[in-house]
Formats: sequence, structure tokens, C-alpha cells
Amino acid sequence: MTMEESSKTSGQTDTGDTDASAADDKITENLAKIEALSTRLTKAMQHKRPVNPALEGPGGDLMMKAANAYMTEMMRDPGKLFETQVAFWGKSFKHYLDAQSALATGKLVAPKDDTPTDRRFKNPLWDTHPYFNFIKQQYFHQAEAIANAVNALDDLEDADRKRLTYFTSQIVDMMAPTNFLTTNPDALEKAVATEGESLVQGLENLVRDIEANDGDLLVTLADKNAFKVGENLGTTPGKVVFRNRMFELIQYAPTTEQVHETPLVIFPPWINKFYVLDLKEQNSLLKWIVDQGFTLFVVSWVNPDESYADVGLEDYIQEGYMAAIAEAKKISGTKKVNAVGYCIAGTTLSLTLSKMKQDKDKSINSATFFTTLTDFSDRGEVGVFLEDDFVDGIEKQVQQDGVLNSYFMSRTFSYLRSNDLIYQPAIRSYMLGEAPPAFDLLFWNGDGTNLPGKMAIEYLRGLCQRDEFASDGFDLFGQTLKIKDVNVPVCAIACEADHIAAWKSSFNGVKKMGSKDKTFILSESGHIAGIVNPVSKNKYGFYTNSNINQSADDWKETADFTPKQSWWPTWGEWLSGKSGKMIPARRPGDKGHKTLDDAPGTYVVAAVGD
Repeated sequence: MTMEESSKTSGQTDTGDTDASAADDKITENLAKIEALSTRLTKAMQHKRPVNPALEGPGGDLMMKAANAYMTEMMRDPGKLFETQVAFWGKSFKHYLDAQSALATGKLVAPKDDTPTDRRFKNPLWDTHPYFNFIKQQYFHQAEAIANAVNALDDLEDADRKRLTYFTSQIVDMMAPTNFLTTNPDALEKAVATEGESLVQGLENLVRDIEANDGDLLVTLADKNAFKVGENLGTTPGKVVFRNRMFELIQYAPTTEQVHETPLVIFPPWINKFYVLDLKEQNSLLKWIVDQGFTLFVVSWVNPDESYADVGLEDYIQEGYMAAIAEAKKISGTKKVNAVGYCIAGTTLSLTLSKMKQDKDKSINSATFFTTLTDFSDRGEVGVFLEDDFVDGIEKQVQQDGVLNSYFMSRTFSYLRSNDLIYQPAIRSYMLGEAPPAFDLLFWNGDGTNLPGKMAIEYLRGLCQRDEFASDGFDLFGQTLKIKDVNVPVCAIACEADHIAAWKSSFNGVKKMGSKDKTFILSESGHIAGIVNPVSKNKYGFYTNSNINQSADDWKETADFTPKQSWWPTWGEWLSGKSGKMIPARRPGDKGHKTLDDAPGTYVVAAVGD
């Protein structure tokens, strides 16, 4: 061996030793991180709240009904159930033989695959690799078999069938192979590529989320450091002009020289915070309204703690709606306002309108309802959580806590879209070790609020379960409030894919209202995206039809569809017709209302109890 060759060999050996040493150091470093993270995880789990079984899943009676229906079907028509089983085993066995046949050729290929397209399985290995493809196909065969088994049960009430279908589909989604490290090719590929660093970072993300939620696991959906309310969210200029224990009233600064005489008051839902309507300038409904020449007031609700345990719907109406309307009238110097209610705030606006009619109070000139339910005879997808097993559990929980904690509501709504809001974010965060995205809408989604205990139970029992407002009447203030008493001009906007307020139920509620002037608009998309659909993007279209005296299906079938255009201008034109003449623009506040703070105020950013 020459000296040069010896030198090269020595250099290769040194490089190899260096690489091996670096790899050993990395392993040692990651093991130390895992040990520290495990200690933090153990400590965080000690703070976990006691489990309330009634809020963890449906009551045992649903499973008993399903088991009884299965046994009844087995006795009455065993062939029907055997047919389902035979079909499943036949597909599974054929798939196994196809896989064996493909391997027998000596080629690493997957057999024929007729399973549906699913974005959870977008990695090419799910289609090309025999191992991953076999797992994927078996998963879809099993999912189909479970769905067929549920559908084969005839001896079930419709409500029970709907709940059984929903909860079994939740189990199927939870057991998807993408949700497990050993059967997720994306996670395995990244773990290899990063020498395990992605898994360590994933554990860091998991521990962070458990620590942030006092021992409970709630996936962080958005980068919490990317946004700050008042700095890059909720920035439309305005002033807080009134404050009580229930809300802050924000009056927004005009951007036009003249405004309509009748002001507009928006009541957002107190389940979430109002700035979903003011995320950023280009998609802010609040800024758009101001730019159209309206004097705009928005209610920012307090985030209640246990001291609000006895606050009910009467308090929200009296100290919330009635107070905000009175202050807006005083500041504007008008006898009437136009009002908007979003989701639960729309439901309560309807109750307020019924009371005002009985009191001969004509302070509201017109009402707009965003994704609002007033008829709860069909509660849509969210109805699976509104039977006694869950509501009894909620009642017990609020008796203990004084409030319905935002954790429970956030988790419930997330399970209505579990793949999008639970499993996929968990995969990205915990398996791939990715940081949460800087996504304003998801940041808002994670900025939840509590509900006062009394109000929550009044709403769930009297409105959601017993549907009193749309039937015999809902008792408040010693009065019986009825939907037929809502007699001011109304415009309702519902969303086609809404998983919280089903659009057909919203439509049926509007039909029952006593108003002779009704407009119904159906937007594409869901509960939030269908409302926050700015003109600048024109992403989703909408349906309109002046004939509301027909079924919801017939209304949509005969409606005019406007593709990829926001409904905002259509509503703005309707609202302009209810808002009077143009007058010089009003500045926030008046002589009797000193401005208290800049928008978005203090309640929207305050910690609970501040």
C-alpha cells in the first residue's frame, strides 16, 4: 500500500468514526430528551381532572338497544346477518389470496385495489407497497362490514340508529391505520430521515399539549405565538363605549362620510369569541359592514367563571340584548336598531324578539340570523350529543364546576369533524413532529369560552331537547315566548355543510316565524367558512329563493344559485333597505358615553376570572 493509499484509507476510517460518533451523540441526546419529557408527562398527567364517564361516550342503554336489535334480527332473519358476515369474509379472503398471488410473482407489488379515494391515504406507498396496501384494503373492508352490520339492524328507532351509526363511525375513524406509528408510512419515513428527531419533537408537542390542558389531551391546532388579538387579529378600529358584567359594547369607527341612520348591533355567540368576524382586514365582515356605510356596534361577551353559575337566559336577554340595544339607541339618537344574531346568539335574539313583541317594545327594526336554530325538532349532526345520557352528564358537571368548561365544548365540536380537527392534526404534531400552522381561523377555534351552568342547562333542556320555543312556548320572565311572535322583517343565512346548525332546521325555524317579510339565503360550505366568505375571495356561492312557503328540499331545488360569489352584497342590499336615510357619519361614543378602551376591548383577551 502506498503512502497516498494509506492516507486515503485512514481518512475514510476517520470520517466513518466521526459519523458513528456523531450518531451516538445524537442518540444519547435524544434519549436524554425522552427521559426529561417522560418526567414532564408523568407530572402533567397528575393534574388530569377526574373522568366523567357520562361525557366520554354514549350511555350503555344505546349499546343495549343495539345488542337487543342484533339478537332480534338474528332470531327473525339470521340469513340477513350471515350474508353481511359472509360478504366481509369473502372480500377479506379474496384480498389475502390476491396479495399472496402478487408476492408469488417475486415482485414487490400490490394487488388490484378497488378501495375508495381517501385523502388520509395520499402517500403513494398505500397504493404501491404490498404491506401498506394490504393494511389499507383490510381497513376499508372492515369499515364497510361495520357500516353494513349497523344498517342491517331493523329493530331500532331512527334516533338510536342515527346515534349508533355516528358513534360506530367514530370508532372506525379512530382505528384508521394512519393513526398509528407502525402503520403510518409518512411518520416512519420521516423518523428514518431525521434519525428519530421527528418522534422526539412529536413527544415534545404531546407533552406541551397535555401540560397546557391540565392533564387532558387537546391537540393544538394553530401556532399560538403567531397571533395576538388586537395586534394582528380583531384590528378594525373602534372603541368600547359601554361595559357591564355581561359584555362590552364596541362601536366601530366609520370609514365613509355618510352612514345609514339606523345602526346595526351584532350579537355573536358566547360559545366563542366575536373576532371570528374580524380575523384580518381582507376577510373581516365587520370592516366590510363599516365600509358599506353602516354604524356598527358589536357585543363582546364576558368569558364566565364559576361566579356566573346562576346566570341564565333571562340575564343574557335583560343585561345583554336589551342593555346593548338601549345603549346603541342612546348613542345613535335613534328609536330603533337592526340586529344580527349568530348561532346561539341568533336563537336568543329570537327569544328577545318574542319578549319585545309581548312587551310592545319596537326597538328592533329588522333581524338577521347567521346559522341559527330556532326549531330543534331535527337537531342535525350535533343531535347525537343532545340525548339524556350526555345532557345528564353535563348537568352533573356544571353543578360541580358552576360552568360548562370550554374544554368539553371544544372536544364535542371537534368530534363532529374528527379527522380534520383531531386525528390529522395529532398525526402532524405527534408523529411527524411538526409545529402547528399559523392559521388564524384555527387559532380562533382554540380560543374557547365557558358557559354559565344555569344558562347551559336551560338551553339544552328547554330548547334543544324539548323544542319548546317552536312548539308550546318557552317560559322566561313569567311569559311564554313563542316563535310566531318573531314578526319583524328577517333575513336568515344558513350554510349547506353546517355540522352544528343544520340548514334545513334553520329553514324550518324561519318558516314558523310570524314575520311577513322573510328572506332566506343558503351559503355553500360550513358553520364558519360559509359566513366568513369575503367578497375579496368569492370562494363559495349561495342559493336564493323568494318562495319560503315550501319544503326545504323544494326551496333549494327551485332556488337561483350564484356560484363563487359571497352572499355579503346581497345581504348588504337587503340591510340597506331597512336602515333609513344617509346622515353624517357618527364617531364612537357621545357626550354621555365616554370611550373606555380601544377595540377589541378587554373582555376578549382577559383570562377567566379577571
